[in-house]
Amino acid sequence: MPQTKKFIIDFDSTFTRVEALDILGEISLAGDPQRDSKLQAIKDITDRGMEGTVTFRESLEKRIEILQATRSQINDLIEALKQKVSKSFERNKEWLEENSDDIYIVSNGFKDFIIPIVSIYGIKKENVFANDFVYDESGRIVDFNRENPLSKNNGKSETIKNVNLDGDIYVIGDGYTDYEIKASGLANKFYAFVENVHRPKVVSQADHIAPSFDEILYINKLNTKFSYPKSRIKVLLLENVHPVAVELLKEEGYQVEVAVGALSEEELCEKIKNVSILGIRSKTNVTKKVLENANRLLAVGAFCIGTNQIDLETCQEKGIAVFNAPFSNTRSVVEMAIAEIIFLMRRFFDKSVGMHQGVWDKSATGSFEIRGKKLGIIGYGNIGAQLSVLAENMGMNVFYYDVIEKLALGNATKVDSLDELLSTCDVISLHVDGRKDNKCLLDREKISLMKPGAILVNLSRGHVVEIPALRDAILSGQLGGCAVDVFPEEPKNNKEPLVSELLGLPNTILTPHIGGSTLEAQVNIARFVPGKIMEYINTGNTYNSVNFPNIQLPFLKDAHRLIHIHHNEPGVLAKINQVLADYNINIVGQYLKTNEKIGYVITDIDKVYENEAIEALKNIKGTIRFRTLY
Repeated sequence: MPQTKKFIIDFDSTFTRVEALDILGEISLAGDPQRDSKLQAIKDITDRGMEGTVTFRESLEKRIEILQATRSQINDLIEALKQKVSKSFERNKEWLEENSDDIYIVSNGFKDFIIPIVSIYGIKKENVFANDFVYDESGRIVDFNRENPLSKNNGKSETIKNVNLDGDIYVIGDGYTDYEIKASGLANKFYAFVENVHRPKVVSQADHIAPSFDEILYINKLNTKFSYPKSRIKVLLLENVHPVAVELLKEEGYQVEVAVGALSEEELCEKIKNVSILGIRSKTNVTKKVLENANRLLAVGAFCIGTNQIDLETCQEKGIAVFNAPFSNTRSVVEMAIAEIIFLMRRFFDKSVGMHQGVWDKSATGSFEIRGKKLGIIGYGNIGAQLSVLAENMGMNVFYYDVIEKLALGNATKVDSLDELLSTCDVISLHVDGRKDNKCLLDREKISLMKPGAILVNLSRGHVVEIPALRDAILSGQLGGCAVDVFPEEPKNNKEPLVSELLGLPNTILTPHIGGSTLEAQVNIARFVPGKIMEYINTGNTYNSVNFPNIQLPFLKDAHRLIHIHHNEPGVLAKINQVLADYNINIVGQYLKTNEKIGYVITDIDKVYENEAIEALKNIKGTIRFRTLY
């Protein structure tokens, strides 16, 4: 019978994301005029103790003296620490509960707050070894139990020796005192836990650097909840994606790398080789060549609405799911469209430029209200429809044209042809996607059909308008003005200049692709896209994917989930089920959806199966990608 593996886990900055006494200081020193300097002193002493540059007892004495805490404040600390448990321990709560006999908390912290926290995760009170506070009659903390080995130098090693554990002993911690257990010959391995803090002196002594508890379970073949540790999944986020997205992905346990600008094709070909999740905005082109170098790529997140910068077909062929943010910046774009329509109709932009040059042009010539004017919306999707509602509320008469049948909102009127819309409306606002068919949707001929003096707003895609024709229409006076936020060729970063034939034209508002660039929109996008990607990685859900068949799945419980992506060919599902039958594997649930290119099969099976069955499923003809989730 194999020996049992025992895990000795540190508490501060390991089981929790923080040092408990630092948090206690924030509570006990709340009204102290020297609070900030005292808190910094506590932190400095903690760090020096963890690194081994001061003796532990000296560190403990100094911190207790500064804290001046009370018993009632320990209760406040416990409530705070419940929200500060390390994410990877939270994720593995079920494993901790199931293996509680073999888990020990050995900490230089205090039982008073440690036991209430770890007991939530099934860890037994008798398996917690830590210090004890000493209180006076009024409940003030005045000392600690100086007979407890853990209050002394090398106390963890002494404690482990006294407990006399059998089997293989693995120590997980972030401090030098955790390493000392291994150095004393009392443990088989020391894992430097760096999910919360990275101490170079400690890391240098480790048998293994563990960015999460998932990693430790994985390398010991003990993980029962997650197929693969998130810390081994590399995420690359480009173009200054909002920090909220970075934080969400890091909290999930992923290894995240961030770049401020876009990357060229060659740069991205090199960077993407070990990347599993790629996040971009509008300037990064994910080409066929890039994807040929993306051997590990599972998903691409477009932190914007458009996906024409991504080769969706090749992504499909390689089994890479693509997600975007079709709704998150809708309001921001709509508000910008309304603002620009008003500015152009009143010629505010030209008046403002003139004022800055000292020109006082107080005149109503060419200045109009938007009330009663006809707004023509090309593309009645999320943004077009919302613009319709707001414009109507401001008194405009709304007309729209879309190649797909769309239900009119409010009193909007659908017109049967683009030509009719262009020839009858005072303002035309473009809200179409970036598909190739939309290139030069408004060419010279179409622009010539617009009403004399009409206004054009393009917040959709740069290539949908023929720019030289637009320039000529503005200069000739055929159009009264335009607002352009998107261009056929855009600078890759803020240091490159804009080159456009529209520069310097009268009553022309040019903006640097900022339709969705509001704080609210960027936060919404930063939450939405990672949420969809993480759901796909964790459960196989493809709801809202732009290139995969959309499947919304029930939560996986007491089963393995097999994800099979294949070319859409007849008979693949039958072959999958035949393999399962050959290996006597019971199907708990099964879901299939296809599009014109690929099939997506999700099969939930009983937990017991042979590895040969998995290999057989991978080898089914037409298989693009296969994943196992549990």
